[in-house]
Amino acid sequence: MTRTEEFQELRPLLFSIAYRLLGSVSEAEDAVQETWLRYELSPTRPASAKAFLSAVVTRVAIDTLRSARVRREEYVGPWFPEPLLTDPYEDPEHSAELADSLSMASLLLLERLSPLERAVFVLREVFAFGFPDIASAVGRSEAACRQLAVRARRHMDAGRPRFEADRREREELAGRFFEAFREGDVDGLRELLAADVQMVADSGGKAPQWSRGFFGADHVSRVLTALFPPFLRTGGAVEPHQVNGQPGAIFRDRDGRILNTWTLDILDGRIQAIRTVSNPDKLGHMGPVADAWAVLRETQRQQRRAAG
Repeated sequence: MTRTEEFQELRPLLFSIAYRLLGSVSEAEDAVQETWLRYELSPTRPASAKAFLSAVVTRVAIDTLRSARVRREEYVGPWFPEPLLTDPYEDPEHSAELADSLSMASLLLLERLSPLERAVFVLREVFAFGFPDIASAVGRSEAACRQLAVRARRHMDAGRPRFEADRREREELAGRFFEAFREGDVDGLRELLAADVQMVADSGGKAPQWSRGFFGADHVSRVLTALFPPFLRTGGAVEPHQVNGQPGAIFRDRDGRILNTWTLDILDGRIQAIRTVSNPDKLGHMGPVADAWAVLRETQRQQRRAAG
């Protein structure tokens, strides 16, 4: 097998590692490309291409993550990971870990870890790498990596919900949610929302922003039912879709361009959070992006016509 063939076979794994470390599709793709360049220029063939390439992409991602943290501290408004519609890497033996680690909630928990803790946790808990390979990847001793793993796992476990709905329950509840949303059913929505539900958007200052968000079942249900009819009259569409392995939707304008994505955090039979990504810089990898400001102006015109 040639180097190119080896690399292409491992590319899905490398991207999945990098994405979980960086929370960015574009930065993960850059990390994978940099990994290929280093592999191509390496004077010797490693004994294990998987171990070598995984170590390289991890180191590249850690360096990127350290510089990204400064940018995120200066980010306008809430920061969410770039939405990912499909994970290119599959492993039946670790499917649960892969799916859980892809969710917005888990990626936001990973943001609380140091770059080294994050790398060790992802390699060990998500991809089941052995400590010798992890130590080589992050440049620490095996003993130090074990300590990092324990610390990271403790932080992650402390932030995770105690009870999670299974996939079928999440999908069923999400279907009821979007049906009530389309019908403008305030009571139906309120029944599906947790009492302290939050609806928060990541616009990065480059799309309409919902101030600090909306909170509470009554408030969020009223906002949702007021939002959909005028949006529909602009020719917009809501396309239910898995986003980061969780129930969600893609909102499109009349020309099919992407306006934003929604993800639903579901726990104990209720929607706990609705996270929206509308920053156009985070949507371009999914297709043409809509002009959110133009859609907002048209939506407001539709609202005025309906009121008048």
